Amino acid sequence: MNRRNFLRNAGGGLGALALAEIMRASEGRPLDHPAKAKRVVQLFMSGAASQCDTFDYKPRLIAKNGETWDPGEKVELFQSVPGAVMKSPWDWKQYGQSGKWMSSLVPHLGSCVDDMVFFPSMISKSNVHGPATFLQASGFILPGYPSMGSWISYALGSMNKDLPDFVVIPDSRGYAPNGPGNWSTGFLPAGHQGTMIRAASANPIYDLNPPESAKYITKESEKEGLRVLAALNREHLHNREDDSRLEARIASYEMAARLQVSAPEVMDISGESAATRKLYGLDEKITEDFGRNCLIARRLLERGVRFVQVWSGADNGFPRRNWDSHEDIAKDHGQMGTEMDKPAAALIKDLKSRGLLDDTIVYWTTEFGRMPCSQGSKGRDHNPFCFTSWLAGGGLKRGVTYGASDEWSYKPAEHPIYGYDIHATVLHLLGINHEKLTYRHNGVDRKLTDVHGHVIRDVIA
Repeated sequence: MNRRNFLRNAGGGLGALALAEIMRASEGRPLDHPAKAKRVVQLFMSGAASQCDTFDYKPRLIAKNGETWDPGEKVELFQSVPGAVMKSPWDWKQYGQSGKWMSSLVPHLGSCVDDMVFFPSMISKSNVHGPATFLQASGFILPGYPSMGSWISYALGSMNKDLPDFVVIPDSRGYAPNGPGNWSTGFLPAGHQGTMIRAASANPIYDLNPPESAKYITKESEKEGLRVLAALNREHLHNREDDSRLEARIASYEMAARLQVSAPEVMDISGESAATRKLYGLDEKITEDFGRNCLIARRLLERGVRFVQVWSGADNGFPRRNWDSHEDIAKDHGQMGTEMDKPAAALIKDLKSRGLLDDTIVYWTTEFGRMPCSQGSKGRDHNPFCFTSWLAGGGLKRGVTYGASDEWSYKPAEHPIYGYDIHATVLHLLGINHEKLTYRHNGVDRKLTDVHGHVIRDVIA
């Protein structure tokens, strides 16, 4: 008896156990406690959005503008030496009943502040884009770990068998640092990988349908081909039960067949009202792209997708098309902020008007922040010590700020928060105990929050 036969005979083998795990995940696990939310949409600002030009109002930057910056310690920056104190190019005003100060770069989000929870004391463990992006996406600064969306898919399973649990909509101009590694399934069963949709493309999901040149492929021949393929795959799997990738591939073929019917309907926004299209900024060139992505995200969420990730910013060299504003904060953030502001606010308002915000978490983040001093004369360097994220929706208090940065927006002044804490809080709102959501890998019970993370209970309604 060889090793494979021994394992198969001894209780079905490792492959059977892996398959059982995949099937159990697809059906969802019992919740640890009653969930306040069912689904998540993450808006990821790639390149490091500046907190002190968007959400973190600091009068001291205005008062000391142009003076020597002295935070009382030596400052080592990513690619420059500290310049003078630099106020934001945008004005500030208070919004909503909460009186939250917001920059004039994000006036539409300003109209939503009473539905949001701000975290101005976020910290990253790296000032390098790639590792810092991984940290926010997967909880680790190294590659090879499952993304947050994969963990949620693994934990909760599907709400719609005709659509993926986890969908990613990248910036149409390209990928963020790490590319598809940001939505990798890592060591989790391969079926929990994020499914990428290029919303602005005529072919949003690659290889979903046969090419037009393949006239010999008909609906009937395709069905027959899929039946033959399924039989061959099952026979192949019989002697390779310890490889979850094949089972995931089989599942992906089956999903692709269902997507041929469901995906075109989801992607077709022609039936949306003129008011909705205007709300998302589809009538303006600068907001059209991100607006379309946010609108499709809403359509996916309302049809049962668990986790949707929408990216703003692409790591595609110069001229910059991301939030990494080393040279000119007014120019670069001016474009990126205007592209993002109206569609992001529209997503909150649209979910709320449809009764979906109550059980949907909107999670806005970036990999780290930017410095309160100038780089050159008009840019800002990386600041891993302080940045802002915000949440809205499912089970959260509204119109509050948790934590605070110092007078410069340089470091936290109270309640320092890591991405682990946000991840733990989001999982908690979904009914998941972040300490119990584990997967055994290389002898270690791995978690999204690793050995860290605390649920921020003060922001839970």
